[in-house]
Amino acid sequence: MKSTLENLKILYEDNHLIAIQKKPGDISQGDKTGDVPLGDIVKEFIKIRDEKPGNVFLGVIHRIDRPTSGVILFAKTSKGLERMTKAFKERRIQKKYWAIIEGHLKQNEISLRNYLLKNNDRNRSYVVDQNRKGAKEAVSHIRVLSKGDNYSLVEVEIETGRHHQIRTHLASLGHPIKGDVKYGARRSNKDLSIDLLAKEIAFEHPIKKEPVKIQAENPDNKLWLDLTRNL
Repeated sequence: MKSTLENLKILYEDNHLIAIQKKPGDISQGDKTGDVPLGDIVKEFIKIRDEKPGNVFLGVIHRIDRPTSGVILFAKTSKGLERMTKAFKERRIQKKYWAIIEGHLKQNEISLRNYLLKNNDRNRSYVVDQNRKGAKEAVSHIRVLSKGDNYSLVEVEIETGRHHQIRTHLASLGHPIKGDVKYGARRSNKDLSIDLLAKEIAFEHPIKKEPVKIQAENPDNKLWLDLTRNL
């Protein structure tokens, strides 16, 4: 279910930032589909809630793939947007993702450092040789959190934010994310989501200079409940 004014879930908010629990199907900002982006929904929510007569400023700091869920951060001031955008570019933001993958990894911890190339026509990325034109280095650290009969829950920390990086890296190991048929999953999820959650984002507040850590709620379904029960 996509986010609406009525079901918007705020995870964190102050004068400069607001973090939302993105639902699968939400788009971070406008695209060729013409669907209403999450940023516009948040702007309208703030306008109504705070009874603002004029335009509401809301800056898109980063993006999350449409079929994924989890923490997404917006800026409520231009100063917050400028400083957070810079922090992302300088890799001063710590991001953790949780994913349910098909099967079981041979190792409980693994780091991947390789090169990815985005194919714009197919809207997907591939692992390629580092000398390939347009290839960009991608670094992911993967840790197994729990195992079920057919699936595993893993935590992924990324040093780089390449296009479909986590999806590509997990698929390259032979363990695609549940529901991610674009990257080799056996079947799609009924709601066309994939089981990838932007679980946590941590950073120094751009104005207050204090540490901030924001965590998303886990999806409310049986497989997620089973795999997170003992964490």
